[in-house]
Amino acid sequence: MFIVHAFETLVMMHIVTGSVGLVSLWIPLLTKKGNKLHKKSGLIFVYSMLATGTIATGISTCTLLAPVDTHPHLLNHPDFGDGQTIRVIFGWMMLYLAFLTINLAWYGWRCVTTKNDRKANRRWEQNISQVILLILSLNAMYHGLVNDVLLVAGISFVGIATVATNLWFLYKPKAKPIDWLLEHIKGLVGAGISVYTAFLAFGAVRLLPEAALTPFLWSIPLITGLTIIIYQQYQVKRKTA
Repeated sequence: MFIVHAFETLVMMHIVTGSVGLVSLWIPLLTKKGNKLHKKSGLIFVYSMLATGTIATGISTCTLLAPVDTHPHLLNHPDFGDGQTIRVIFGWMMLYLAFLTINLAWYGWRCVTTKNDRKANRRWEQNISQVILLILSLNAMYHGLVNDVLLVAGISFVGIATVATNLWFLYKPKAKPIDWLLEHIKGLVGAGISVYTAFLAFGAVRLLPEAALTPFLWSIPLITGLTIIIYQQYQVKRKTA
């Protein structure tokens, strides 16, 4: 079946690009900000996130078209025993997380290339990116609520908050000199949170299926990532005070 073969090929590509992102995230975080290693490793991370998110949209599309054929190992799982639940989690939610990764990686990179020239950062693709993410977030919330998969509905709020904070920086009346740097940190670390969330959540289905929908498991990347964002932003504010 063509969809199954396409799905398996995309998953292998996803593992490769995602692994690069999982590792390269830490190099710009731990190295001196602004030096060559920071810039080059950061660019590798951005490219890997854009590739990983794009491939994930293909994976989720295959799942939406053939949920049972692409995930036959979940048919006997008590939480994923029917095609509709598989479609909600591995289709609609993965599609939302995939574009969340793309949105944050692109936004974080554009913030550092345009800095406080927000007019240059309001290009058509930036605005369309926010609209698409909002639609996919609301769509994930809807399918989560209708199908009683509350974890999917809950995690969709991250996308809504992302759109709100992105637009606030892009269009607020006046930006502070360091706002672009704070948004740069939020965007790229946020992309890291997204890819680690997908890695733990979807990986757990194969390794620890009984823990796949445990809120604690899903909260680990979010709590860790938010802690890093808060700390990094605090360091920037302290140094520029």
